[in-house]
Amino acid sequence: MEQAVLDDIIERLLEVRGKPGKQVQLSESEIRQLCVESREIFLRQPNLLELEAPIKICGDIHGQYSDLLRLFEYGGFPPDANYLFLGDYVDRGKQSLETICLLLAYKIKYPENFFLLRGNHECASINRIYGFYDECKRRFNVRIWKAFIDCFNCLPVAARIDEKILCMHGGLSPELNNLEQIRNLQRPTDVPDSGLLCDLLWSDPSKDVQGWGMNDRGVSYTFGPDKVAEFLQKQDLDLICRAHQVVEDGYEFFANRQLVTIFSAPNYCGEFDNAGAMMSVDETLMCSFQILKPAEKKSKFKPGNTSTGVGVFGSTITAKPGNPPPGVKEGKVSTIFSCIQKTEKKLKKLCMLHNLNSSFSSLNFSFLHYFDTLALFCGCPVACKWGGEGGGLESDAKILLSLYKVGFEDRRLSSPLLDCTLIVARIAAMNCFHVALIVPHIWELFKKKTRARG
Repeated sequence: MEQAVLDDIIERLLEVRGKPGKQVQLSESEIRQLCVESREIFLRQPNLLELEAPIKICGDIHGQYSDLLRLFEYGGFPPDANYLFLGDYVDRGKQSLETICLLLAYKIKYPENFFLLRGNHECASINRIYGFYDECKRRFNVRIWKAFIDCFNCLPVAARIDEKILCMHGGLSPELNNLEQIRNLQRPTDVPDSGLLCDLLWSDPSKDVQGWGMNDRGVSYTFGPDKVAEFLQKQDLDLICRAHQVVEDGYEFFANRQLVTIFSAPNYCGEFDNAGAMMSVDETLMCSFQILKPAEKKSKFKPGNTSTGVGVFGSTITAKPGNPPPGVKEGKVSTIFSCIQKTEKKLKKLCMLHNLNSSFSSLNFSFLHYFDTLALFCGCPVACKWGGEGGGLESDAKILLSLYKVGFEDRRLSSPLLDCTLIVARIAAMNCFHVALIVPHIWELFKKKTRARG
């Protein structure tokens, strides 16, 4: 495909930004070229991709094209950022064709910076039923659908980032003993009803299972936290990153933060009130999460504008609990969780000096009293009308409170403490500002005030 033709396709696909639901007219010939050229690239690259950070990771899209564009608006359009998508690009949503065409076009234009994995919906027997076949037939013909299937059968199925983060669409398999097995999977291939390839695309984690269990989907297995820990230890990995399940906040941890589920289609199918998320991995393997809420208000996207529903309110690290990620220098504070780890002793001392309530678990204690620390120096906590269980809270604050398992009925929590939680949640959402960055300054302020008081 000539570069000018490819650029023109991308330009037309991007012209509908800010126009949800508007279709893009591509010719059958152009779509066929996208399928053929991307297929060749997929086959040239390994089945287990070896990638390097920094990179942004996205979960299921499912034909929600306007939300895909919003993700790029926030994370940066290629080549401004490197991307890894975890599969399930088609079905259910109304614009599967635009979605997959833009992704394939970017793959062709930036083959070493833009990566696509296979999901369980990149399979003929599934997308024949759940919408993609019908969309292809309605807008073009069955031949176009078959061209996409030939392309999907060549997609890679897993990726490893800096040898520490293993990514796939579904999850682990009882047949997976080493990563070489993934590399040796043959392509092109359909997805079988059982076996390693099936499990990589279909399996799910379950907190109610030890070992392996039956999957309610009727396909593959569920696996417990013990299997996650066992696999990571055996393969010298820090984190499993997967998609495949709708999660309320767009991302959700499992197995003591050793596995994370990412889902990037907000307001999924118009039936779920879920957020979407994108995970950013920096050069030190520090991970942060950008949250994409349902686009309830019609407003032009601007990063940091809460009317778009995008806000950063939390982040974590890929290292196992208690261990800093590789390459992080002592004293570097760049996310909320690393801030908690590095300032916990200081915060406890501060809280004792001010007789603050300390009847929380270690993590909750550090995080919540950090906000109380802010209150001491802000001096102006805003009043908050709760109106019942969480009533009156900004949605960002609700999510933030639920993340740290703060019960609204817990009367031990002081009003200033809750008010400051809300303040920080608003700061994070409105300005995409990592609150943790100001902790060292607050601590220095406190020491100066303490010395001044004698």
